[in-house]
Amino acid sequence: MESKTLLDLAIDAVDGKRAEDIRVFDVRESSTIADYVFICHGSSDRQVKAIAGALEALAEDNDLQVSVEGSREGKWILVDLGDVIAHIFTKVEREYYNLERLYYDGEAVEL
Repeated sequence: MESKTLLDLAIDAVDGKRAEDIRVFDVRESSTIADYVFICHGSSDRQVKAIAGALEALAEDNDLQVSVEGSREGKWILVDLGDVIAHIFTKVEREYYNLERLYYDGEAVEL
């Protein structure tokens, strides 16, 4: 699956779980790990887990390998779909870590 197609499917999946303030970065020029990174947040630990679960279901439905970190606590969950990496936070954690500043080299992608 092309990385842009995977990104579109992932954004639809998290939007379906009401992820907030989704920011997408095209990191193809600055990273060999992934093509796109996106950051979003949920209003509670439970919602953060649901958003991550939607990405895991997407991977399963499309026979993709997925790696998930941080799902036990649900404050910051990283979902690695290969060419697309998602960082899902609670709002407080997102503000604290401010990952957007790390991806300024990547081009912001309009949704």
